[in-house]
Amino acid sequence: MSKKSDSSDGIILRDHVYDGIEEYDQKLPNWWLFTLYITIVWFIFAWVAYYQMPLDMLSKPEKIDQQIAAIEAKKQAELEEMMASLTDESLVEMSQDESHIAAGEALFQTKCIACHGTDLSATMNGIALPGVPLNDAEWKYGAKPLEIMNIVTNGSPDITKGMIAWNTQLSPSEIAQVVSYILSKQPN
Repeated sequence: MSKKSDSSDGIILRDHVYDGIEEYDQKLPNWWLFTLYITIVWFIFAWVAYYQMPLDMLSKPEKIDQQIAAIEAKKQAELEEMMASLTDESLVEMSQDESHIAAGEALFQTKCIACHGTDLSATMNGIALPGVPLNDAEWKYGAKPLEIMNIVTNGSPDITKGMIAWNTQLSPSEIAQVVSYILSKQPN
């Protein structure tokens, strides 16, 4: 391509015509160039800050694991504190309190009826469910209130045939409410 020059404004024209339009070969506008340069500088700064500096701008897996461990430790401490303060007598007293019974029944209806039935008989419409009956005097792993609380909290000793541990899904106070509901349905 040969260049033509227009000496009046210093514009360089090339021999390039497209659809009857002559193309000018000019510099980009300064505002566009400054935007480009600022974007390049911003990218370098952001890359260094994001990937190279320990600014904790990311939610790193280690940080999440630490937070989960702290929550689990708090939950375990709460459970141990509650278990230390509970006695068989206090659980029996809770089983006579209507608010605890109502809260425990609501939890039982959402979490436990699949295995123990709505009436705690471990049957539903004449079909045996996988759980054991909870409305009789026969208990497989202990009938004392604290033993029942331990089974609900930690699951049955034989995990292949027994109940799961509910301490991962229910808080200690919710477990106590479920136990108070179960105790309220026991024959005297």
